[in-house]
Amino acid sequence: MHDSALETWEGDKKPGGARVRRAIAQFLRFLASERNASPLTVKAYREDLLGLVDYLEHQGGVVAEPRDLTPQDLRNFQAALQQAGYARSTIARKLASLRSFYRFAQRQGLASGNPAKPLRNPRRQRKLPHVLRSEEVNRLLRAPTGDNDQGLRDRAILETIYAAGLRVSEVVGINDEDLDYDQQIVRIRGKGRKERISPLGSFAIRALRRYEGVRTRHPSLEGRRDAPVFVNRFGKRLTTRSVGRLLEKHLLKAELDQRTSPHTLRHSFATHLLDRGADIRSVQELLGHRNLATTQIYTHVSAANIRAIYEQAHPRAR
Repeated sequence: MHDSALETWEGDKKPGGARVRRAIAQFLRFLASERNASPLTVKAYREDLLGLVDYLEHQGGVVAEPRDLTPQDLRNFQAALQQAGYARSTIARKLASLRSFYRFAQRQGLASGNPAKPLRNPRRQRKLPHVLRSEEVNRLLRAPTGDNDQGLRDRAILETIYAAGLRVSEVVGINDEDLDYDQQIVRIRGKGRKERISPLGSFAIRALRRYEGVRTRHPSLEGRRDAPVFVNRFGKRLTTRSVGRLLEKHLLKAELDQRTSPHTLRHSFATHLLDRGADIRSVQELLGHRNLATTQIYTHVSAANIRAIYEQAHPRAR
């Protein structure tokens, strides 16, 4: 988060919560400078923590210090969130933000305990991701047409996302120096600035090479190995929102479900690998997941696929 945003927030002090708000602002600076948290992550923490303070002040409570909060205060806050209809995943995230804040507050001597620690997360409903079938992916990848820079760029973006199972933030972050055409690999900067190497298939490599031949280059980027690969007509790095817009255009052309997002291609990448027998730990590495449990959501396969695998593998299935 920019310092100016933090300063504005610190100045927005309401009676009774000024010290708590200053402590939260200190925590947000710690996340940004020491933990290298992204601006979006810092913003989410800010909204979660500020929501608690606003709730307590609305209830008429006076919270002078972080140490003044009790587990019962937080239980009441959790109950209010449930009554307001917040999703279970959102409530769990807010509780996680509170636990992280109080771990920081304890280290800084601002609190003697962690009142969020005893709270239990609501049981989460497992929602399966929206996935495209292989033939639907092929239709989408064929949708960008033309030999101009925009058409070739869009095809290269979609091919790269699907080929490596990338997040949209990861694909727009690719620089010239990250691509190795000979080895058919790309270096990816994932969450928490963690790097990984991802393989690229021949279709993605071919699309990237064709786009490279027509890519708009701003004079300021010439000769720079850190120049962005995917750019707009002004030679500037594409934003994640720009990728979302170009996907919407090609979804209409391919007559595909409008629920499809750039992340759907990442979901489809993982699901298609597992459906075809890939090892789940290998898929975990390819996706850059820290925990295997995150990858396990992709192990859903159709009953027909399960039956086909059984009949092919079991010696007495037939």
